[in-house]
Amino acid sequence: MLFDTHLHLIFKDRISYPWLNEFEVLNQDNRFDDYATNAARLGIGGCFHMEVDVAEDQIEKEVSVISDLAGSQGNLLRGIISSCRPEREDFAAHLERARETDIVRGFRRVLHVVPDEVSTTATFRDNIKRLGGTGLTFDLCVLPRQLHLAGELVDHCPNVSFVLDHCGVPDVASGELEPWRSSMRALAERPNVHAKISGVIAYGDPASWTIDDIKPFVDETVDAFGTNRIVWGSDSPVCNLGGDLATWVAVTHALTGNWSSSERDALYHANALDLWQLRT
Repeated sequence: MLFDTHLHLIFKDRISYPWLNEFEVLNQDNRFDDYATNAARLGIGGCFHMEVDVAEDQIEKEVSVISDLAGSQGNLLRGIISSCRPEREDFAAHLERARETDIVRGFRRVLHVVPDEVSTTATFRDNIKRLGGTGLTFDLCVLPRQLHLAGELVDHCPNVSFVLDHCGVPDVASGELEPWRSSMRALAERPNVHAKISGVIAYGDPASWTIDDIKPFVDETVDAFGTNRIVWGSDSPVCNLGGDLATWVAVTHALTGNWSSSERDALYHANALDLWQLRT
């Protein structure tokens, strides 16, 4: 069973996504019913909605929409990693409202779309530190050149569980491992960081990538973090930039074909269930 920690549901008739206008291939709904049909076929038994960088005034509306959907969909949709603005003074109040729900499992602030200085302020770091002891995680969505900034944030928040998205967004198309590899190994030295093996096919040459192009980057991530600190995600529909959900699931199975059953289980679902304290 796969647990998908990174599904982007898109509801253009209900929520505003300003950035989608720049990406024609993604500028459409990604409905849960369609995903659920594919999930049943592909062996995905649970998922989180990952925030989609909605308009700032609709962050909590996104949570409400997902909460209503989860309440009507059985056990497949298990939570949301919500958007947030830790750089703002009102984050503490936002956190308390989120904790009153039974659907928010963590937070994410996309850091590659804002100046690097945003995550280095005392306000940002102190607000992320508030997550310690809550059971809520923080996703690190950064580019390779920002991995050292992710490490600095983690160092300021030793009691917070962090999840690095998309293997640190490597440049699969170029095939160049450095300096990404060294930066990943440095970040992995922090024991409170998990790495998410998610949608890496989106970073290869869309017309010609092969599993051999993807494998070194996934292998290096697993080698750095170990099989006990990795989780799986689809990054649907962003993975469509390099294929589709079925393609990424097939690649995942191919990449882990020589793993032991316990190692596969760890990546596929066990680590996620432990990290977010979920019952099967």
